[in-house]
Amino acid sequence: SASPVPKKLLAHINRTFGTLAFCRRWLERPDGGSTAVNGNDGKAQQEKYMGALKNLCDVGIVQAYPPLVDVKGCYTAQYEHT
Repeated sequence: SASPVPKKLLAHINRTFGTLAFCRRWLERPDGGSTAVNGNDGKAQQEKYMGALKNLCDVGIVQAYPPLVDVKGCYTAQYEHT
């Protein structure tokens, strides 16, 4: 069975983002990525999560998406259709 740290991180990800994409720096915010879901008291902030996140990606539970990169000096846009 998975260790408690990845399980705790996965529970936070599921509660905060559901199936939506997120960037890992949001996990470091005091609200853990969403003030609406977690409030802003700092209790949702994730620390030392990189190993757990890598584990979740390695076993296929979380899908990693690379950042958008374009030609230097050009504008890059992302469009989402829901």
